[in-house]
Amino acid sequence: MTTTTRLLNLLSLLQTRRDWPGSLLAERLNISDRTVRRDIERLREMGYSIHATLGPDGGYRLDAGSELPPLLFDDDQTIAIAIALQAAPAVGAGLDEAAVRALATIRQVMPSRLTYRLDALEIITIGRPGDGAPVKISIDVLIALADAIRDHATLRCDYAPRDTTESDARELTPPRRIEPHHLVTSHGRWYLVGWDLDRDDWRLYSVDRLHPRTPSGPRFTPRSVPGGNVHEFVSARFKGSDVNDWPCRGTVRLALPAREVLPFAGDGVVTAIDDHTCSLEAGSWSWVALAASFGRFDVPMDVIGPPELASAFATLAERYAATSTSRAT
Repeated sequence: MTTTTRLLNLLSLLQTRRDWPGSLLAERLNISDRTVRRDIERLREMGYSIHATLGPDGGYRLDAGSELPPLLFDDDQTIAIAIALQAAPAVGAGLDEAAVRALATIRQVMPSRLTYRLDALEIITIGRPGDGAPVKISIDVLIALADAIRDHATLRCDYAPRDTTESDARELTPPRRIEPHHLVTSHGRWYLVGWDLDRDDWRLYSVDRLHPRTPSGPRFTPRSVPGGNVHEFVSARFKGSDVNDWPCRGTVRLALPAREVLPFAGDGVVTAIDDHTCSLEAGSWSWVALAASFGRFDVPMDVIGPPELASAFATLAERYAATSTSRAT
């Protein structure tokens, strides 16, 4: 093998475990111990910090260096980095521009086979990462969905209840036929936006419940999502509305300073009234649900408006009173 290929293989081995005996590296690469030592020196000159240990069990360990040297990733690692960079806006901290530049840098040195796959992975991120554990999905499923979106190929798949295996899903229902439009990640979960050919309507599918079938269906001409903006459309669906706003919005005055409410306000609007009170405008899919969400602050409050919110608090009070007097069965 050429010197360049040998160095890349050596670097790949060093990245897979903490310590490598020199003799084992020589055996794996089919080279002499002397060549291993020379190649280690070449990597050090390139900026890699490689620590050598002496003795019968001596060997080499790749340590963190003072400078960032060239990195080596396999195909799956490259795709994983591309996905993470596209999801960077959800983290906040002003990483959007840096993530875009980092992704462009990776694309410049990416082989064509990976560029083709990466072009299909256009991901929309909504909201911030969820507080709970994210739902794990297969990278192969993500790639299959992304390829169908890029190729405008009708997706044939099973869509099963949660915790149902792929084999069980095939027995439950005939395959769904979907014109896939976009991949969306939100709060640790993945979704597919698509036009359901059997239901003649737009749907939002949980990717962890999708089991693609092969071969895919015929090609299609992409439709435009309602309103023409995928982010707005999906955000509205999450809120149970046809537009990207909660169907029920109201405002309360809380006996808390604004600084203590802000971390828990979500997409609500917090306005300081004085050092000890603030107002919170928020929304939900129903008035009772909105009233219950305000109750999580566990402080005295007044309803600023509208009247429907005040009525919802009265409804909640009746339900809670009935619950407190009921006997456990």
